[in-house]
Amino acid sequence: MEYSGDEYDIIVVGAGIMGSSTAYQTSKRSQKTLLLEQFDFLHHRGSSHGESRTIRATYPEDYYTPLVMESYKLWQQAESEIGYNVYFKAHQLDMAPANDKVLHAVVESCRKNSVAFRVMNRDQMDQEFSGRVMIPEDWVGVVTEHGGVIKPTKAVSMFQTLALQNGAVLRDNMEVKGVERDRVRGGVWVCTANGERFWGKKCVVTVGAWTTKLVKTVGGVELPIQPLETTVCYWRIKEGHEGGFAIGGDFPTFASYGNPYIYGTPSLEYPGLIKVAVHGGYPCDPDNRPWGPGNPLAPLKEWIEGRFSGVVDSGGPVATQLCMYSMTPDEDFVIDFLGGEFGKDVVVGGGFSGHGFKMSPVVGRILADLALTGEAQGVELKHFRIARFQENPKGNAKHFL
Repeated sequence: MEYSGDEYDIIVVGAGIMGSSTAYQTSKRSQKTLLLEQFDFLHHRGSSHGESRTIRATYPEDYYTPLVMESYKLWQQAESEIGYNVYFKAHQLDMAPANDKVLHAVVESCRKNSVAFRVMNRDQMDQEFSGRVMIPEDWVGVVTEHGGVIKPTKAVSMFQTLALQNGAVLRDNMEVKGVERDRVRGGVWVCTANGERFWGKKCVVTVGAWTTKLVKTVGGVELPIQPLETTVCYWRIKEGHEGGFAIGGDFPTFASYGNPYIYGTPSLEYPGLIKVAVHGGYPCDPDNRPWGPGNPLAPLKEWIEGRFSGVVDSGGPVATQLCMYSMTPDEDFVIDFLGGEFGKDVVVGGGFSGHGFKMSPVVGRILADLALTGEAQGVELKHFRIARFQENPKGNAKHFL
């Protein structure tokens, strides 16, 4: 294998949103940073592409809300550095049957984290949203001001551009096949499929749906991260009603708890279309994907017909996009040192389970902290440790499930 001759303080493997955010953080701290991507930059084969992601502070697990609140500040800070917006503000609406345990946990989490919220019955919801969102008689809605939409591909590009401006080296089409410990002087060697080798003091692995494969190869650790292929659906708003569902007004990002768990965003990326999709998908091999056919549409059609008073066409989506989730059994992140022979020299960030994008600025900050200082400032990481799966294969227990 060919040694490139270049040496780095930090080598980040994987240039999706988490790796790009990490490279931005490390390069901002004057660390010589190399960011490697196995495909083209801004490719559509992982979990960081597309037109929109929801950001919300309403979580049944109270340990996510502080991470989201910090991320709001970090998104805006990065925007101020780059000079354009990737975050678009909206309120957030969560809805479910009044006795739903998840929604009750969301309310308790809001209380614990001092997030202001309003609980509304059907009539209050009708008044709040002028009849645009209807819920059954025995449902309630929870509204907070902490919602919004992130433009994902634009956000990845933003962090990569800022990292480059900070002196980072970015290389795409560089598939990493292994990471080896340098037993002579410490640090690690990162080896690519084309035969190049790079030396770094520390390495951060953020490879999304490929995490299980690479981590097993590198450290022999079996991480229970299952890639899923999911489908994002866009539905047509009927003529004359488009303005009522557009971003920038009073229409919220939203989540509907239950089976299926449905989420959506105001009309933004495609005028006249609203994104409504199911949180979930089908297990897949990221290197041999089925590329469809997607989630069943019947539950979505029924939900749209019942919630949007007939002003969103429920006949079928007019546009779809495929994406991947990297699911852990408890749907909590994996943020930890790889350990073993690597000790604290290799840090892993993965298993973001379809809800991590919004927190990518703070995840990048945490991964940079771990790599550079050996600890994360101001964050309790016990819920994200690899060892939790040794104690319980299902991971963290959730009282609301």
